[in-house]
Amino acid sequence: MWAPAFCRKHFSLLTVVCVAAVLLSLAPASGSAEKEIPITKFSQNVGGYGATMTFLYCYSCGYRKAFDEYYNIIHEKYPEIQIKGGNYDPPGFNMYLSKVLLVTKLLMIIALMSNFDVFGFLRTATPSWWRWCTENKMYACMMIFFLGNMIEAQLISSGAFEIALNDVPVWSKLETGRIPAPQELFQIIESHLQFSDKIEANPDFVK
Repeated sequence: MWAPAFCRKHFSLLTVVCVAAVLLSLAPASGSAEKEIPITKFSQNVGGYGATMTFLYCYSCGYRKAFDEYYNIIHEKYPEIQIKGGNYDPPGFNMYLSKVLLVTKLLMIIALMSNFDVFGFLRTATPSWWRWCTENKMYACMMIFFLGNMIEAQLISSGAFEIALNDVPVWSKLETGRIPAPQELFQIIESHLQFSDKIEANPDFVK
């Protein structure tokens, strides 16, 4: 008799922890605080001249590879520019919904693996699909995990590849519908830095 009570106690504790984690992640940041951009392994301070190029891209769209390629070619031609990159968080309801879905997915897996009677706890009839899940736990958990990941990826898939130079937006895939060609990006950099004598192209760069 102690097993159901034990499972119920721990399931309730895990539920509270998951809900608290979601509330903390959804809490808005301070209005005076600037949004921090997560730096990837390729990001580094390469000079101290103050010129910074920031890439915010859709990670789930596979644009990380494009960012890595742009990092290499920009760093080769303009070694003084500091380059930063990070995931573009889509605005609006989708980001919140993806976090709720994440917690729901985890709670369902925990309930299945701990034999917690969710519908008995809610004092409602157990639906047939949940009975099937409890009879096929491993398969059901894998299906919930991968299906949840697929839906989450669709919710946060923005298609973004946004570029800013010294906090000034210089390219937006959301507006143009495409990623800039390398020569286009070089022209943008040169046009924004033409009045600066601190940033110069590498004379050994092969066009």
